[in-house]
Amino acid sequence: MNCVDIVDLSSDDELGEVDVKPVKLEPRAVGSTIKQQNNYRVQPVELLKSKTQPRKQASEENKSSNNALSTGQSSTSVLEQGQSPGDDTSVSSMSAVSPAPICRQFWKAGSYEGGLGSKVKLQTDSKNYLHVHPLFLHSNATSHKWAFGAIAELLDNAIDEIQNGATFVIVDKTSNPRDGSLALLIQDDGGGMDPEAMRRCMSFGFSDKKSKSAIGQYGNGFKTSSMRLGADVIVFSRHLDDRSLTQSIGLLSYSFLTRTGHDRIVVPMVDYELNMSSGTLDMLPGREHFASNLSILLQWSPYSTEAELLKQFDDLGSHGTKIIIYNLWLNNDGNSELDFDSDPKDICISGDTKKVDRIPSWKAVNEQHIANRFHHSLCVYLSILYLRIPETFRIILRGEIVEHHNIADDLKYIEYILYKPQSGGSVEGAVVSTIGFLKEAPHVNIHGFCVYHKNRLILPFWQVVSYLNNRGRGVVGVLEANFVEPTHNKQDFERTSLFQKLEGRLKEMTWEYWDYHCGLIGYQVLKKSRPPASHVLSHFTGQGSVQQPVGLNQTSMAADRAKAGHVDVGAVQSITISHGRCMQGLPMKRKEPGDLAKLEKVKCQEGTCGNTFLQHVNQETINLMQENKKLRAKCLEYEKRGEELSIKVEELRNEVGEVHREYERLLAELKSLDVMKDEKDVNM
Repeated sequence: MNCVDIVDLSSDDELGEVDVKPVKLEPRAVGSTIKQQNNYRVQPVELLKSKTQPRKQASEENKSSNNALSTGQSSTSVLEQGQSPGDDTSVSSMSAVSPAPICRQFWKAGSYEGGLGSKVKLQTDSKNYLHVHPLFLHSNATSHKWAFGAIAELLDNAIDEIQNGATFVIVDKTSNPRDGSLALLIQDDGGGMDPEAMRRCMSFGFSDKKSKSAIGQYGNGFKTSSMRLGADVIVFSRHLDDRSLTQSIGLLSYSFLTRTGHDRIVVPMVDYELNMSSGTLDMLPGREHFASNLSILLQWSPYSTEAELLKQFDDLGSHGTKIIIYNLWLNNDGNSELDFDSDPKDICISGDTKKVDRIPSWKAVNEQHIANRFHHSLCVYLSILYLRIPETFRIILRGEIVEHHNIADDLKYIEYILYKPQSGGSVEGAVVSTIGFLKEAPHVNIHGFCVYHKNRLILPFWQVVSYLNNRGRGVVGVLEANFVEPTHNKQDFERTSLFQKLEGRLKEMTWEYWDYHCGLIGYQVLKKSRPPASHVLSHFTGQGSVQQPVGLNQTSMAADRAKAGHVDVGAVQSITISHGRCMQGLPMKRKEPGDLAKLEKVKCQEGTCGNTFLQHVNQETINLMQENKKLRAKCLEYEKRGEELSIKVEELRNEVGEVHREYERLLAELKSLDVMKDEKDVNM
């Protein structure tokens, strides 16, 4: 049987007769700031007009719908993958079972024992279509185990709109005017969606993002993320092009679908177009189900009148999108999963503060580190969510601009390592990993790699090794791996052979870096220090000072690489590292076909001199490291002396203050004695 999943749009056929009256809008309903690209000002909207015959037509349609429902048939507008709207004949049949109440806890909301979920009947029409049941909205959203991951999905859409002129995205709380409950607001000033784009957004599997740099690609993120955060979401979008300005409103409501007993997903939408000649908003032609869709919106959305709905466009400007997620899910304690109260400038996850069981003196450092705080603080998570953010774009959380944070800036003793993954004998690309110790090492029990894909953080502080005896402690890396594909929820990668190779290589990097550099943070060195290999560039940075990489002569480097099995591979490349740094002259690690012959030639040329060169290199390296230690010790002495001098200065200031106060006291006493002397002279 050929099964095609469809998402239906509700129609007048479903609710009976409704009466929608034209509403006079406030002068700012569309706004006098909206301009045509012909550079003339559009007049404010005064009256909402209908280009159809809503009263008589709606009544006739509703009469026919009642007959259709009694026989299990209805004529309605259908949004279908690859099918025309007229191809379906039974779209919105109502379930006979009583609607079950929605559980406000997300992980229990899809369980209906003895209710809707247990009595689902799949109905097929003459064309053997299977429809998507509302419970799929919940099961589809379970791919997001973490609420912040769902919020990130919605922000990805705003980031993708930068190419269409977006300059900001707002994440904030708002309220549901019906009951005063809190709701989540996400708004951007991107290009917005025209009616067809809105329908694709509300459908499953449609994606218009063809750019290779676009983060979204599956056409499923909006549905999974919004339904993970709350039971209902309403979307407002305004789109302006050369021909027209449109406003669309769509409602994806789990509450509506389950409580009314629908056996398939129905998405009510209404669309308006600005009449440039009269300055009024008109219903788009051909939207014969406008009346019933608007009726559902007014009944199940946070806004009870059409004027209130249209008022939500006031702050969208000439283009943009506003998403309001309401009936937010609760945690097991009955509190909102998203905590808006603990920090007025942040959104937290209730009760998710990560406690660290460490040495008391190190506990605060670990708990306050970004690697632990991003789990429960949205502000911290958003600061590292994207590897690069244009200077013209802002993420605004609770009215405050989120400051972008580059994790590579938190590292010391940095090395840049080139990795060129191969699949089927062909190179998939070049990846430069930035690796180093956290500046707080060894006081922090944190390690792992932050792996980005197309600028988006997928795996934060991914622990590729499980260390024993502290091997790997404090080692953190940053890289952008565009050659592997993320999972649908963008919280992990698909477990392909390329990903497994990447995991193995990062594990090798961690252990190799630790073995050679652990002495820099006070641990016993397991392996003798070696000069930078052909695939590694060092850029050691200490606390408050910069130490230049150890420089070795070319002859010594050649001898060392010959002994270690590495040789120069072709011309030196110039690779721009996306972590905010540009390194020139980074050769490739992997050997080319002619490398073995070159290696033998190098060995023959070096002969017995190789050992001498190596001994010279090792001795020079040891001398430089000892000199570096001496210089660091002197720096520490100077810092300590500086602190002592600062304390001395403070003590002297206190003494000067005491002397000054004593002077003021004595001066006052002298003045009083002068007064007494004058009085005595007068009396005499």
